[in-house]
Amino acid sequence: MRVLSVSRRALSLCLFALFLVAAARFVAAQTPQPPATIYLIRHAEKLTDGESDLSATGFKRAAVLANLFAPPSGERTAPALATPQVLFATHASKHSNRPVETITPLAAALHLPIHSDILNEDYAALAHELLSGRYAGEVVLVAWHHGKLPELATALGAVPPYTPWPDTQFDRIWRIDYVNGKATLTDLPQELLPGDSK
Repeated sequence: MRVLSVSRRALSLCLFALFLVAAARFVAAQTPQPPATIYLIRHAEKLTDGESDLSATGFKRAAVLANLFAPPSGERTAPALATPQVLFATHASKHSNRPVETITPLAAALHLPIHSDILNEDYAALAHELLSGRYAGEVVLVAWHHGKLPELATALGAVPPYTPWPDTQFDRIWRIDYVNGKATLTDLPQELLPGDSK
């Protein structure tokens, strides 16, 4: 009788352990998976007269930015960057269309649409969208206004290297990699135009 009692107890413990394992797997399966990588860039150089477009230098940067993320014939330059599968930019306003203009050549090279329906101040909505699981395992590039990039990086679970983004800085890439759900931000140079930072 005692052996039977011990066996029932052992069986109960085993069943409980199996239940815990199954529950943990269920919870893990229900947790939205982030993209593999999110690139954050500021729009390219702007006009100084208050216009909403890029400057001539900005359009040059936009053109060569496409080669950085989607190099012809697969040739990679330093830094080695994965090719984006999804593109986002700030919604155009009467004050600025620069983020969309910055990645338009890249979108054309990759034959991808630019998702640009989220307002600059609504970076939290963008972070929510990106972390919803809809882009799980993908590479996403976001072109945004510099004033909100640190907040966007934070909303994506990363620690930005500086705040605020310097007004004259147009040549950096923040790469956020997700490993086991943890975000790690790396600040990278674009090294596209003469005078770019290293």
